Amino acid sequence: TEEFTVAGLTRPVLAPLGGNLELSCQVFPPQNAQHMEIRWFRNRYTQPVHLYRNGKDLHGETISKYVERTELLKDDIGKGKVTLRIFNVTADDDGPYHCVFKDGKFYEEHIAEVKVTVTSSDIQIFMHPPNSKGVMLECHSAGWFPLPHMEWRDSKGEVIPEISKSHSQDINKLFNMTMVLLIKASSHRNVTCCLRNLLTHQEESISIILSGKICLCSSCFIKQSQSRSSK
Repeated sequence: TEEFTVAGLTRPVLAPLGGNLELSCQVFPPQNAQHMEIRWFRNRYTQPVHLYRNGKDLHGETISKYVERTELLKDDIGKGKVTLRIFNVTADDDGPYHCVFKDGKFYEEHIAEVKVTVTSSDIQIFMHPPNSKGVMLECHSAGWFPLPHMEWRDSKGEVIPEISKSHSQDINKLFNMTMVLLIKASSHRNVTCCLRNLLTHQEESISIILSGKICLCSSCFIKQSQSRSSK
């Protein structure tokens, strides 16, 4: 058996949530890999995402969450190159993938890194009834991945320190964000809640203008998704 190495992309692969993902790897020196075993797995060698052996795709060996979600593109397998395609990407697909070529007892692997990403335009601001300390604003946004950067800004774009910031993850592992700001009397009248995807640098925001009539409000709810920008 001729020895070889396995190579692929060294930089992370960005994968939009709900889209398709492709990961390629190749043996060097280039050679026909049709007779080899080709295995893609996440954490455990014995739990393949996709398995090719004896010239066939063994779909029955695939772990449950990847059943009918993968395809091995073999157009260039004669040169030792294959591409794993994953359909309907979820947040759970984030992380490393091992590509193993095995010829007899000899094997080598390449590890690819997948970064799943999604940006949400669903941002809401809740305004609590004013009290002696001022007006409390809560900004909520759901459906982000990975964990976004979140901050309040004034009319000049300067960051305003928040009282608190928290996050949780839903059943699909998407992040739900909450941030609270206390505005004291005669301070900021125009504030913006900003969230930024740290992978794509896409930013979403919502602004609120507080007028002198604010003391007449018992409670307010604002929802807006039009104020957004990509950077």
